[in-house]
Amino acid sequence: MNKFFMFSLSAIIFLALNGNVQSAQLDIDMLNKRSDGEKMVYSQDVIYINSNDTINWLPTSPGHNVEFIAYPDEADVPQKPSKVGKEFSFTFTEPGIYLYQCSPHKSMGMIAIVVVDDDKSNLNQVASTKVVGKSKKKLEQLISGL
Repeated sequence: MNKFFMFSLSAIIFLALNGNVQSAQLDIDMLNKRSDGEKMVYSQDVIYINSNDTINWLPTSPGHNVEFIAYPDEADVPQKPSKVGKEFSFTFTEPGIYLYQCSPHKSMGMIAIVVVDDDKSNLNQVASTKVVGKSKKKLEQLISGL
C-alpha cells in the first residue's frame, strides 16, 4: 500500500506541475500593406515566443506564404515553402532564432523573425543568411533590433 500511495502521489504531482504548462497559439497576418504603411510584410517583424508555442500565419492578403530560411540546427522545419495564399501553422520546439520569408515577395523585403525562449545562440548564422533585394537591408535592421 505504501508503494501504491507513493506512486499515486508522484503521478499527481507530475500532472499538476506539467498540466499548468500551456503553450500559446499566436496569429501573424500576411499582408500587402500594414497599418504603419509598410508594404509586403507580416503583421509582426519580430516575435518572441516560448518553446511549444504555435504560430498561425493567416493569408489576410492574397499571394503570400512562409518559407524558413535560417533556424537552429536541431529544428525540424518544413523544407518546402507553405502553399501560397493558404493558412500555415508551425509549433516551435527548439530554442533559437528562426528567419522566414514570403517566397514570392522576398526581394521586396517580406521577411520576419521568430525568437524562441529568448535564445539568440544562432544569431551569427541568421545574420549571415543570404537574402535578396530589400531583404538585405531589412535583415540588418531586424538583427540590430534583437
